[in-house]
Amino acid sequence: MTTQRYSLFDRIILNADQALRTVFGTPVGTGRPNPATATADAELSSTEKSASLCLMRVNHAGEVCAQALYQGQALTARRTETRTQMEQAALEENDHLAWCQQRVQELGGSTSLLNPLWYAGSLAIGAASGLIGDQWSLGFLAETEQQVVKHLDGHLQRLPSGDQRSKAILQQMKADEAEHRDSALRAGGRQLPETVRKLMALSSRVMTSTAYRI
Repeated sequence: MTTQRYSLFDRIILNADQALRTVFGTPVGTGRPNPATATADAELSSTEKSASLCLMRVNHAGEVCAQALYQGQALTARRTETRTQMEQAALEENDHLAWCQQRVQELGGSTSLLNPLWYAGSLAIGAASGLIGDQWSLGFLAETEQQVVKHLDGHLQRLPSGDQRSKAILQQMKADEAEHRDSALRAGGRQLPETVRKLMALSSRVMTSTAYRI
């Protein structure tokens, strides 16, 4: 079977389509069922519902960033194998994106108004890391996912105890992110300098604290 090979211009057009789907429409994922489907929706107080809503809005914004990051890295990856890995991870991140969006809507809220900004910034960072080289790009991916796993651990602890639907979503996301991290390291990802890791953590805190409110 012949594999379709796309030019850089083709990939830019496909990325533009993906950006519009991510920020304004319905992104294409793997088709996996929402982990919350089998979990009953408990009665939450207004305070609990508000807390869950804010946390899930942050998680949705984080998935917008992840989608843009992977798309940017795939756009500038040098090896076909690296590009394929980024594109597969992006599909799985789209599952997360859809699940978080559904949960935000169930809780009666809306996603972050700044999602276009989050997408644009993350796309630029992803493309830049890809230009530096595949090993560094994979290392950036691994470090990003490592920080996301810690972030999800914190949210699992902060969610109201009765919100089992949100917890089911975050637990599956955490498992997927850990696998993305391990896969990037197995593919040859290099450990980033400590200064870069700290800057990534700082930018993540800025995004999460802003998306929590807006």
